[in-house]
Amino acid sequence: MADDITTVQVGRTPRRVHSTTDHEPESELRPAPWAWIAGAAALGAGAVHAAAIGAHAEHRAVVVTFAVLAIAQLAWGATAFARPSAVLARLGVVLHGAALVGWVLAKTRGVALIDGLDQAEPVQWADALCAALVTVAAAACAWRLLGARLTAPHDEGAAVGVRLASRRTLAAMHSLPMVLVAAIALLSGTAMVSASTHSHAGSHEGSVTGTHSHGEGEAADDTGAQGSAAGGHHHTASALAPKPYDPDSGVVDLGGVPGVTAQQQARAESLVRRTIEDLPQFADWTTLDARGYHSIADAMTGYEHYVNWQSINDGRELDPEHPESIVFQVDRSTGTKRLVAAMYMAEGNKTLDEVPDIGGKLTQWHIHDDLCYTTSDPPRVAGLKVNGRCADGLRDFGVNVPMIHVWIVKNPCGPFSALDGIGAGQVKAGETKACDSAHGA
Repeated sequence: MADDITTVQVGRTPRRVHSTTDHEPESELRPAPWAWIAGAAALGAGAVHAAAIGAHAEHRAVVVTFAVLAIAQLAWGATAFARPSAVLARLGVVLHGAALVGWVLAKTRGVALIDGLDQAEPVQWADALCAALVTVAAAACAWRLLGARLTAPHDEGAAVGVRLASRRTLAAMHSLPMVLVAAIALLSGTAMVSASTHSHAGSHEGSVTGTHSHGEGEAADDTGAQGSAAGGHHHTASALAPKPYDPDSGVVDLGGVPGVTAQQQARAESLVRRTIEDLPQFADWTTLDARGYHSIADAMTGYEHYVNWQSINDGRELDPEHPESIVFQVDRSTGTKRLVAAMYMAEGNKTLDEVPDIGGKLTQWHIHDDLCYTTSDPPRVAGLKVNGRCADGLRDFGVNVPMIHVWIVKNPCGPFSALDGIGAGQVKAGETKACDSAHGA
């Protein structure tokens, strides 16, 4: 105790004061583990939320929510490094605790007040790490607050002893915060990449009018692109020359098509990126039966579709981790099969007039209303209708489910091309089969 107490003379009255180490401002402590850990975790979570904004561009409410949360976490994290304090720790418990509660709701039953998060989503790498980071940040803040209580006993002598023990503990932990900060930075970087192609539930409907303010009299044309009347305006994607679609390049750029809005382009590119990233898990066709995907025996066309019939109305739409159908190109001379595309099917018995607008002129849904299937389980394609009817012993399905391909290999008509010939199906009345030759290879 004598080493920690100094006697000074003030006038004639001696007074004991504690040395400067007893009341050192927290921002001057070296190290301050809770601030290092909480600050790094908050910065990481904020960066992941910011990176995820693009993957949710079609839902303005989600964009605003993620932007506000990212700004709050980044600002809090920076302040934790610069000026840690008990007040900041209390604010951190509230901020990160609220973020964690919101994440749990979004993953279990959805957040009804936020369009785009109103349906429960499966846990994915980026959001799982984000939840872990906010948990770490909240726990570190709680550690700071709990430590303050433990280091304020009633006995002054005990208080000094606890403080000295606390400083010895901090000194022993000098290297731990730096190790955790480095690990958090590395993990956050991988999550930011993953978040940019995040797969989320719900339809990709959502008009541009939900993202931009348009003038009176504006209407959407039959492709979903926004046109303008007197007093209105529209936001189209960049007028740069289009680039051929080459998934092997690692870059997906579907710009340069007149009449396609920036939001439509972003939605289309996001779906393509997510499909390129997630679909290869289905590349081994020999494992698909066990995963619920069964061939419809159409390999004679040069392409073979494996369909998971149970997933057509499973509540997941345009989800590359749960595609309704997987497409292989078949080498008929050798029998080898190469994974080339996903074929997504619309949810809820939609018609071609009701399908989500993904990419305006970039994307086109189709149906197959002329196919006849066997009565076996699983069914297989066995012929075409004659005069609108299937032959005896065959059946159709009564409902023509709209579907759309997303190619993960080069295609002459771009990443959303339908097949040629019999496999092309039928498009919406008044439309012709689309070919995005601007991005064709």
